Amino acid sequence: MTIDTKAIEEHIRGILIALGDNPDREGLKDTPKRVAKMYEETYKGMCYTNDEIVEMFNTTFEDDLYINNNMNDIVFMKDIEIFSHCEHHLALMYNMKVAIAYVPNQKIIGLSKMARIADMVGRRLQLQEKIGSDIAEILQKITDSEDVAVIIQGEHGCMTTRGIEKPGTKTITTTIRGRFNTDVILNNKLIMLYAK
Repeated sequence: MTIDTKAIEEHIRGILIALGDNPDREGLKDTPKRVAKMYEETYKGMCYTNDEIVEMFNTTFEDDLYINNNMNDIVFMKDIEIFSHCEHHLALMYNMKVAIAYVPNQKIIGLSKMARIADMVGRRLQLQEKIGSDIAEILQKITDSEDVAVIIQGEHGCMTTRGIEKPGTKTITTTIRGRFNTDVILNNKLIMLYAK
């Protein structure tokens, strides 16, 4: 899928008129084009399915790594900063921090790939819960591990700047898969690592 920047330009021009402004005035005449370009960057994750993101970042390390098959070893990364947009109001979800954990299953993914996956998934119209679910699905496919956890904390413009207008309100979502659901030791490790 590609983003139709020309259609976005036309619609933004219409929104400016609907707001009662003149899209031909000096300060606004290039705004439709700028917004279309911004949307193309901001929503680039919408151009790719989860399977296409898997293909994009499907680089793992197997030969150079000794994995001792300790079923309680965890790879954990936190404070991955992303942003996204709520599909209900197109409002910014910001100050978002993602934590990702998985139990290796004979292969690991490069650390930068985990951050790139989170960033790409964030660049869609969606709910915060969907971000966690999509990151988990992609990571499971790349690592062949069922044991994946994703924790996301963020602020939502639809809560902080409109409607109820409660700045500082944080939403935390968890996506827990595999043994993170059933193994108390793994779950406790996850909680301890996230709390640090």
